[in-house]
Amino acid sequence: MQPIHEVISSSRTKDMYLSIRKQGTVSKQTLLEESGLTVSTLTRILDELLAQGLLSEVGYGESTGGRRPTLYETNPLFGYVFGLEISRTHSKLALMNLHLSLLDEYTWTMDEHTTPELLVEAVHSQALRMLEQASVDISQVIGLGIGAVGPLDRKEGIIQHPAGFTAPGWSQVHIKEQLEQLLDVPVCLDNGANTALLGEYWAGGNLRLHQLLYLHAGIGLRSAIMNEGRILYSVIDTEGAAGQMIIENAGIPSRHPGGNDGAWESYVSIRTLEMQARAEWKLGKDTLLRELAPNPESIDFSHLIEALQAGDPMVTGIFGRAAVYCGIGLANLINILHPEEVILGGPLFSAADYFYQEATRVALEKTYYREQCSVRFTKGALSDNAVATGAGALILNQLTG
Repeated sequence: MQPIHEVISSSRTKDMYLSIRKQGTVSKQTLLEESGLTVSTLTRILDELLAQGLLSEVGYGESTGGRRPTLYETNPLFGYVFGLEISRTHSKLALMNLHLSLLDEYTWTMDEHTTPELLVEAVHSQALRMLEQASVDISQVIGLGIGAVGPLDRKEGIIQHPAGFTAPGWSQVHIKEQLEQLLDVPVCLDNGANTALLGEYWAGGNLRLHQLLYLHAGIGLRSAIMNEGRILYSVIDTEGAAGQMIIENAGIPSRHPGGNDGAWESYVSIRTLEMQARAEWKLGKDTLLRELAPNPESIDFSHLIEALQAGDPMVTGIFGRAAVYCGIGLANLINILHPEEVILGGPLFSAADYFYQEATRVALEKTYYREQCSVRFTKGALSDNAVATGAGALILNQLTG
């Protein structure tokens, strides 16, 4: 099993491959101007990448007076990558080429029966099925990336002690080692917010700005930061730390051991919205939910979205209050981190446009330097595929790391 970082021989060649990957299709003349290399050195590097099959010549650009320049792209069929998302509600395996184009995918519901052992075996069998279906040999797979709920030990590839899994056993799971043994391909692990941001970054291409903040709003709040295409890491895995930002002193007690009272995610999460809707039902409030769910305890997020889209006043109020708290927390992060672009992903943003609009309005209103430093808000382009796609991008990053 060849280490991924050894596939491309030198740092200079890696830099050239990454430059072409970022630009999509680029001429030799542009590469010459941007790199500052001599013609002979650039030609040698390009010939090396072509000989390995990592690069393809894809035609000629427009002439500026002389010969038409050769155009280059990274070769999407040089190899394949798997991206695996592991969350509290579902897990997803995706097979992609090196342009992160989706070839196949499979999703599991994470219920009380989905132990780590069961999921690892299921991932193994589905990966082999996908390869057979796509007529791809396992030797063509460069690696498998995982975006998982933290906290994690990224270096050792261990899911440490995440909260919220309904099945037993989700503590100190050596997921990297287990999947490497079964599939005999390199495996990389990172938290889901980081991989989602990686996926969105590559999906956005050259349209993405330099300093990015990503926020995922779903069962909880998860965040990631990127600068110049690189994820910023702290000493420990802190994916869920943003959710513990205190929004109200002595506010709602935390549902998690060791969590802060008045924490941001106690006001902005799917579980919070469901709990508030159940409480309103029990108080006798008039709501469409009484037609959609048989009793208050059966209310789930899908009911809330249906009622919101129908204009139910009670549900609209619940989402509106959560959106205000979401915007306040976003403004706090923006005032500290000063990102150029904030990418908002997860079911709260993707399924509820009203929530997205209200949260971004409040965030802009409370951003201190909004006149001098304009912030761009975008919804994630990859929606539910962001984590798994970005997990595949983890492997591609190893090629040039």
